[in-house]
Amino acid sequence: MLRSIHVASFLTALVGGAAMPLPLAAQDQRDEAFYLPGSFNWRFLATYPAAARLFNAFDYGHAVLYERLYAERGDAAEALEREYRYLTTDLLVRPPRFAVPEEAISPTYAKAAWRAKQMFEWAHLLHRQIYDVYSDERLDAPAKDSLIERVTDYYLARRGYAFAPVPKAMGLMEGQYFSRTFRREYPAFNGLIWAYHWLQVGLYDPLIEGRTPSERKAGVDAALARFWSMLKDPPSRMPKFMPMTPTVAPKFSARHPRAAAIFDNLHMMHDIISDVLVTDAIPHVRKREVIYAQLDELRDSTTNVMSWKEWLEMGETMGVEGHGHHEVQP
Repeated sequence: MLRSIHVASFLTALVGGAAMPLPLAAQDQRDEAFYLPGSFNWRFLATYPAAARLFNAFDYGHAVLYERLYAERGDAAEALEREYRYLTTDLLVRPPRFAVPEEAISPTYAKAAWRAKQMFEWAHLLHRQIYDVYSDERLDAPAKDSLIERVTDYYLARRGYAFAPVPKAMGLMEGQYFSRTFRREYPAFNGLIWAYHWLQVGLYDPLIEGRTPSERKAGVDAALARFWSMLKDPPSRMPKFMPMTPTVAPKFSARHPRAAAIFDNLHMMHDIISDVLVTDAIPHVRKREVIYAQLDELRDSTTNVMSWKEWLEMGETMGVEGHGHHEVQP
């Protein structure tokens, strides 16, 4: 959850960028929120450090992607190639122990779209607190289920930054005028992001299914091995579709459908923002406006919503292998 990567250079960039004035419309309120306190916190890091530290690298990967796309506009290809090599050959291999604020990694983008950064961090924290609950060996299964619902309630109480707890229509990611731009232009980087998202939900069912600590550890290790298998010969082994939680983690989705829908909406929004930042159909001066309109849509539980039945069946239609849920390959 907390990262430490080239801190000095990131903070230098952040402080240097802070002097640049922004239009009034871009000066969002910096309203941080604290995670739900409890003795379960940090159990995931203590029990499964390899997986927990990997998520620190994922956070860097998301943040630096948006920074390059937003700050360098149409000239981001070379920078993204360098970042992809750095992520796949260095940072993911030796992930940081702690976190750096994402605005230090993406100062230009964070100032332009602060609410997007906040919504992502708040949802990522929900991911991590649920891992923590599952990693607390003092809790039995009913206690874990109850606490996960409480953590989800706490997340949703911050209404201005919470993704809708119902499944939103996939057309928001697939059918808008700017959709699919990023995956067409950067298929390997897009596949890497989808591999991140696969692992973020792919850990839940192994933590549920394991009957003993050693079985849960084996399940987490198998999920990590599957993730690393995806990165070989990119993008051929990467997910062909955005990994959907009911497909990758059906047991978790059945027990906690609100959280599962939140995560699908979060991951959908990641794709939407990448497309908005890449497309030439949206002028640079309107990127923030369009991103904020999309955030409002993904927070709204009343519009562009698919039925729970349709959501649960969608993965079966696409096939589990397309979501990255395949056997580990050597």
